[in-house]
Amino acid sequence: EILQVASNEIGVANAMIVAAKEGGQAPDRSKLNIPFLTEAQEIMNAYFASFPGIREYLDRQVGHATVEGFTETILGRRRYIPELQAANPRVRDLGRRQALNAPIQGSAADIIKVAMINVDQALKDAGLKSRMLLQVHDELLLEVEPGERDGLEKLVKDQMCGAYPLDVPLEVSVGYGRSWDSAAH
Repeated sequence: EILQVASNEIGVANAMIVAAKEGGQAPDRSKLNIPFLTEAQEIMNAYFASFPGIREYLDRQVGHATVEGFTETILGRRRYIPELQAANPRVRDLGRRQALNAPIQGSAADIIKVAMINVDQALKDAGLKSRMLLQVHDELLLEVEPGERDGLEKLVKDQMCGAYPLDVPLEVSVGYGRSWDSAAH
């Protein structure tokens, strides 16, 4: 089904993407030619009012990176961000965006890497002939041997959901098909 989206809705979504890249703060409208920034900022403000812990987390990340010079992923990998100390405000803003993004994206990468290692080992331990072919962002693509589908689904879900202990559950969905596209869930 194709959804009809009004141009103003696309504008608000684009402005929210810009605001999200700025850590939830829309950039100065006078510096950018992006319509709908006011509405996007209102949505972001409502979001952070509903979930103040997220704003606090983001502010802590930037503060830590500014003082220490780096951010860390959930597994302790560091991303050094010297841009936060730059004299040029545009470069400092880039550093701020990196400090906001790196711990989140890097932690997601950490978790999928652990999941890949665990799935690979579990496939070997179970003596399955199915194999992992590809990882794209938070997805694993496997080639499934005939007769292994049900056991493989449980194995992969268990390994991916248990890749790293978090306060919230890691959810995994599975799709099947003869191609990546047809397996989309």
